[in-house]
This record gives sequence, structure tokens and C-alpha cells, in this order.
Amino acid sequence: MASVTTPEVLWWALAPVLLLAAGGLLLLTVASLVRRLPGYLPQAWTVAVGLAVLATTPPSWVAVRDGGPRSLLSGTVAVDGSTVLVTAALALAVLATALLARPYLEREDLPGVELYVLLMLSAAGGVVMVSADDLIVLFLGLEILSIAVYVLAALHLRRFESQEASLKYFVLGAFASAFLLYGMALVYGATGSTRLARISGYLAGTVLLDDGMLLAGIALLLVGLAFKVAAVPFHAWTPDVYQGAPSPVVAWMAAGVKAAGFTAMVRVLVVTLGTHASDWRPAVAVLAGASVVVGAWVAVLQTDVKRMLAYSSIAHTGFLLLGVQAASPRGTAAVYAYLVIYTLLATGSFAVVTTVGGAGDGGHGLEAYRGLARRQPVLAGAFTVLLLGQAGVPFTGGFVAKLGVLAAAVDGRSYWVAMVAMVAAAVAAFVYLRILVAMYLQDPKTDEVPPHVVPPGARVVVGVACAGVLFIGLLPAPLLDLARQAVPVLVGG
Repeated sequence: MASVTTPEVLWWALAPVLLLAAGGLLLLTVASLVRRLPGYLPQAWTVAVGLAVLATTPPSWVAVRDGGPRSLLSGTVAVDGSTVLVTAALALAVLATALLARPYLEREDLPGVELYVLLMLSAAGGVVMVSADDLIVLFLGLEILSIAVYVLAALHLRRFESQEASLKYFVLGAFASAFLLYGMALVYGATGSTRLARISGYLAGTVLLDDGMLLAGIALLLVGLAFKVAAVPFHAWTPDVYQGAPSPVVAWMAAGVKAAGFTAMVRVLVVTLGTHASDWRPAVAVLAGASVVVGAWVAVLQTDVKRMLAYSSIAHTGFLLLGVQAASPRGTAAVYAYLVIYTLLATGSFAVVTTVGGAGDGGHGLEAYRGLARRQPVLAGAFTVLLLGQAGVPFTGGFVAKLGVLAAAVDGRSYWVAMVAMVAAAVAAFVYLRILVAMYLQDPKTDEVPPHVVPPGARVVVGVACAGVLFIGLLPAPLLDLARQAVPVLVGG
């Protein structure tokens, strides 16, 4: 009797996605059976799942370091340093969002279980994305992540802006998914496979410019991925969604969704198509230059802090694209280090925004920050550290992140886009300066402005984010070493 070959399964490698998916489904099941859960239980469960996922990353890192990258499930899933490092960043984003969610939901009188369930399922999709070694698996992970976020954006039932943000994100996201899927179909038609390793092997003997179907497929893949990371000109959804979605959800979108999207982009472009980098690098360089310029300049014109941070996020996308277009191990390592640092900056910043926004989640104008340093100096001081980090001031993690991608761009001879990015960084610094001026040098419109209540969860998120940003700024070597070891390779067959 012929033996049946079964796919290799490494359960330790699949533990993060299994924990997140099972955690979300179990919470959903319990909530459907129990009439009313205590308010703390969904949050505690999500935090426990996030900590469990985070706890799996050190042994996974050791296993990858000692045994090398692994391919499992018939070559559709890869486990390497990038998978483990970005999974840790996603777990941190889940923990931060969960800690911010409960006080927000209580303040806004919103049902809570759905947010935690969707957050865990979205994170499970993100983990699938960062470990995908096959285009179909990548698309499945992307859709799991995206559909959950579409619903999360509409979670504030009484805010029209929240419903509008969700609808815009869903419609534009559907178009982007269609581009991505059509691009995958063309790539499959040209190469005969959806496995990244086999596509790379096919390209080794192909002149890309002579294969119109393959070239069109890669272009459509780039469009779909550029939408997910909010690169110009595919960024139109970002300001409205950031402004309208619940603030804790925006923290997850800014940190987790961006980390998963860029990891997928690196795996497709740099790792799979690296031998033909000269064909796609100019397009990514243009996206990078446009993103830093539009993100920085338009942010200056905003008066709503959430919209400021939305355009700032677009500028950060441009800096990350600098590392991608370098198409080198140095650039890839810089991208991973940037993603970890930006996870801290984004979650910490939106923890402050969630606190200052107040009841109704609508108090995000610059006037809400006037005199904050006198009313609550600790909160203002923490926000100052995070804003300086986003500006890339020396001795903060943001400086390490931006210097890394700029150095990679210069090393790759992309001089013009590096110069554009440096000018845009100076312009973007003015955005953060406006918030600092409001906090330290301007008086509130009325003398009777009550202090903002800072929940314990927000204190933890802001404190950890500030400590991490300062630690990396003063001692960047450990993170940079991890990022260099995380540079992925193709291991599937």
C-alpha cells in the first residue's frame, strides 16, 4: 500500500496564529453563551493571549537561529527571523490596543466583546501575512486582517464619522484587494506557481521586460500592497479613517496593519523579485518620494491631531519605502528596525490621543492640547518624547529608524529620494512642533478645563512606549542586531 506524504507541521512555529485565532473564537463563543460578561474579562483574556504570543517568540527565535529558516505546510508558510520579529511587534500592538480599549469602551458606553474578538482575529491574519511563502496564503492573511479592521473602524455606533470611515476603507480596500488578486493571477499565469520560491526560480532565467503578463502582474501586486501600507497616491483613505475610527483601533491600524503590510511587501519584492530589483526599484522610489512629500506637507495644514498623525503615518510609509527600494540586506534590516520602533511610537501616541479625545472621541483639535503641560505635565512630557521620536530627533528611537533607511538608500545610490526625504523630515518636524507649542506655550480657551483622566492601561502603554523609544535611541545595537539577523530568505520549494 502506497504511503501518504503529509505536510510537515511545526507546532511551535504555528503557535502564534493558533493562539490568536483560538483566543478570538473562544471569546466569541463564551460571549454568545453568557448573557453578560464582566467588563474586565474580555480585556484580561486578550492581554493573556497577547502575552502568550509574545512568550512564543524567544524560543522561536532561538530555534530559527540554531536550525535555520524552516518551510512548512508544503512550502506555503515560512518561519524565519522576520516572521518572529514582526510577530513580536504585532503582539505588542495587540497588547497596547487591548489595554486602551476597555476605558475607551466604558467612556463611550459601547459593547466591548466584539472589539477584542476582531482584534485577535485581525492579528491572526497579520501573523499569516508575515509568514506567507505563497501568494494565496498571503492573500488569505491579508483578507482576514482587513475584514476585521473594516468592522473595527465602524465600532463607534453613534458616530457618523466612524461609519463613514469604515465604508470608505471597505470600498477602497475591496478595490485594492481586487488589484492584488488580479496581479497574483497574472503572476501565476506567467510562472505556473504561486509559491514565492518557485516564482523566484522562474525569474532567474527570465528577462522581466520581455514578459508583459508577468510585468503587469508585479505592477498590480505593487498597487495592492501600496494601498495597504498607505503609500501615495493610494493613501486617500488614511486621513478620514484615522479621524473617524475609534482611537484605540487607529493605534492597531497604525502599528499592526502597517507592520504586516510592509513585511509582506519585503517578502514579495525584495526577497522574491530581488534578482530583478532594477525593474521595480524606480517605481518604489517614486512612491517613497511622493509619500514623504505629501505626508509632511499636508500634515502641516491640518488642525486636527488625528489627521496630523494620519499624514505623519503616510510620511513614515515613505521612509519605510526608502528601505524597501534599497533592495539590500541593509535596507531590509532597516525596515524591520523601523517597524518595531514605529510600533512603539504609534501605540504610545494614540494612547495619549485616546486620553485627550474625551467623551465622544471628538476632541482632537489642537485647541484640546493647549496648556496640557501645565494641567498634566507628566502626560505632556510623555507625548513630547513620542513626538520628538516621530520627528527623528537624536537620542530617540525615531532617529535610529530614519537614519537606518536613509543610509540604506544612500548605499543603494538612491541619492535623490534620500535628499527629498531629508527635506521632508525637516518639514514634518514643524508638524510636531505645532503640537508642542500648543501644549507648552498656549493657554486653553477657558480657565476651567478639567484634567484628563489617564486610565492605568494608557499609563502602561505610554510608559512602555516612552521607555522603549529612549532605550533604543540611547542603545540601538540590540535591536539593530536582531533586525540584521531577521533578514528573510526563501526556503520553500
